[in-house]
Amino acid sequence: MKESRLNRICASYTLADEVKAQGIYPYYRPIESGQDPVVKMNGRNVLMFGSNSYLGLSDDPRLKEAAIEAIRKYGTSCSGSRFLNGTLDIHLALEEKLARLVGKEEAVTYSTGFQVNLGVVSSLGFRDGYIFLDALDHACIIDGSRLSYSRVLKFPHNDTAALEKRLALAPIDAPKLIVVDGIYSMEGDLAPLPALVELCRKYDASLMVDDAHGLGVVGECGRGTANHFGLTDSVDLIMGTFSKSFGSLGGFIAGDHEVLNFLKHNSRTLIFSASMPPANVAAVSRAIDIMLSEPERIEHLWELTRHAHAEFKSRGFDIGHTESPIIPLFVRDFNKCLKAVKMALDEGVFITPVVPPAVPEDSVIVRFALMATHTMEQLDEAIDKLTSIFRKLEIIP
Repeated sequence: MKESRLNRICASYTLADEVKAQGIYPYYRPIESGQDPVVKMNGRNVLMFGSNSYLGLSDDPRLKEAAIEAIRKYGTSCSGSRFLNGTLDIHLALEEKLARLVGKEEAVTYSTGFQVNLGVVSSLGFRDGYIFLDALDHACIIDGSRLSYSRVLKFPHNDTAALEKRLALAPIDAPKLIVVDGIYSMEGDLAPLPALVELCRKYDASLMVDDAHGLGVVGECGRGTANHFGLTDSVDLIMGTFSKSFGSLGGFIAGDHEVLNFLKHNSRTLIFSASMPPANVAAVSRAIDIMLSEPERIEHLWELTRHAHAEFKSRGFDIGHTESPIIPLFVRDFNKCLKAVKMALDEGVFITPVVPPAVPEDSVIVRFALMATHTMEQLDEAIDKLTSIFRKLEIIP
């Protein structure tokens, strides 16, 4: 090891090695197939309940063919940013489709969802402004606020009374931006958009909704959380990603022309990053078409969701306040959580641990996520195996 202060600081981090020594390290597990309900790992079949592919489109042959055709026409990379040489006609066509999908004037795409929130929140955090964040907002929202010039105030998760107290601290004429997840990625519950919209009207604030986990899941034909509540016109900015329901990679922000025009010329993660590759753009466009033309996908996803909620509850699992296909199985113990994940994989079920700093220490969970391509039989098999494991670990009675 090189003897430098930096290396010594990094070498002092030993937690991962300690967990590996116990044989329960749960990260960077190689998968040898696509994100299907059953994946290949070490040559064996494993039920996948740790994916964000809610509509099951990540390995859909129609998306693959669209991506291949785009590569044939445009190549593998745009070799530059959207701002300069990296805008293709298919970028513009996708943005028009996205704006129609979520009911906004305009949309612009970024290379990843993380870059959307990082670039949008930091750009709209003006020097004399205020940003209000839910305590469980995604890390990229928090990082975007740290790069802004605004004063940042957090409020307890979904606690609109606490948010109002913080809004009252800001001058009435100061720019104010409230940023929330539509569906929270670990807890699976929805943001209380009706109450948030009322607070925005009362305190002249703007509302941005990160709908990474809402698009393709809720709303008319999967149009998202704002649509679900009938509040599309009242939500100022709608953000989404393509690595979940849309089976690709990238992200977008949609809103009024004036705001989008500002972001196109000031958002650093847009201006200084290479644009979405053609294959990703084409795959997203095809995924949207499939979502809108095959509503039975979302209908089946919700059949699975209702069944899973009922079964987990009946067996004594604590699933919190989830309202979605994201189901947190509360463990509240770091070691037991990692042991449960390891035991589940041994039994042929892939689930993911959620531990600090992603959640508070007393909220450690196993995250169980559904896809529209799961069968009811696969779901029941996984629930049976997890029930046995959680009982062995004395997590449930």
